[in-house]
Amino acid sequence: MKRIEILYQDANIIIIDKPEGLLSVPFEGCRVKTARDILEQVLRKKGEYSQKYRPLAVHRLDRDTSGVMMFATNERAQKIIMDSWHTLVKSRKYIALAENPTNFFKYGILPDSGIIDDSLSYNAYNIGYVAERGTMRGAGRGKDVRAVGIKTEKEISARTHFKIVKRSGRFTVFELELDTGRKNQIRAHLASKGYPIAGDKNYRAHSDPFGRMCLHARTLEYNDPWTGEEKKFEVPEPQEWWKV
Repeated sequence: MKRIEILYQDANIIIIDKPEGLLSVPFEGCRVKTARDILEQVLRKKGEYSQKYRPLAVHRLDRDTSGVMMFATNERAQKIIMDSWHTLVKSRKYIALAENPTNFFKYGILPDSGIIDDSLSYNAYNIGYVAERGTMRGAGRGKDVRAVGIKTEKEISARTHFKIVKRSGRFTVFELELDTGRKNQIRAHLASKGYPIAGDKNYRAHSDPFGRMCLHARTLEYNDPWTGEEKKFEVPEPQEWWKV
């Protein structure tokens, strides 16, 4: 069974480091252990679990994404956090190791920073994708770029800020922040620009250098809704990602 690390715990919030390969929460018919299940077991062993103090999801990380994740510990806290999530959370930073485009004539080269603003659609397996490639404005190395998608009734808006922090012959390391927290958002957005995340078979990655999808939720920074205190939790990504 996968292990999780509790980074912080108080009366209303628990912050964990979720390993890759572990669902955040169960879905209907789910028969595998999830991060919520394992956290519940930890609380039971510590004698802290009750119906008034138990892990409740306020957001999710994809199964193969590792990193910092928050749970509420009671229904009132869950509602407060979810209702104010976009004002409560100040920063959620991700690190991704992505393959370089195999066809630069089709995709071009992303500049050092910018915004991907393409809407997402979902297929029959609930996997998100960008239905139509956006157009690029202000492209150029060292300049911000905005990618604008074409929206339809079946699409939902999604905005991802990106900064390239390392380029090499085969891979690019991205730092990413989300304006919207859509399912598969980072994976779909990067793949749509020709940069599938290494190890991500759902988005046609050609390599799997570390036996996992190379996406990590590095930082979660938020204002505590009960004390007003600004809190920041950070778990570094695997350092070998920087050596390829």
